[in-house]
Amino acid sequence: MTLDPREARLKKLRMRSWRRGMKEMDLILGPYADSALADLADADLDAYERMLDENDQDLYLWVTGALPCPDRLSPLLGRIAAAAGVARAS
Repeated sequence: MTLDPREARLKKLRMRSWRRGMKEMDLILGPYADSALADLADADLDAYERMLDENDQDLYLWVTGALPCPDRLSPLLGRIAAAAGVARAS
């Protein structure tokens, strides 16, 4: 049985979220992917997929608020941080 294209995409994004190069990002992105991706619109999935192409060290600093993140990622990383219970610096 083959998955429909959306299910195949979600499976791939969940795998990429849990298999990062940095364990901290696995623990932040993996649960978010498991709980939120299925409810996202295709445009939001596109943004999430582009975000996964970013360097883990940068993502970690951005999601925790240690460094300001690019404006294009701010809303998404804010949702991810909130889901992970990460308090972002203002």
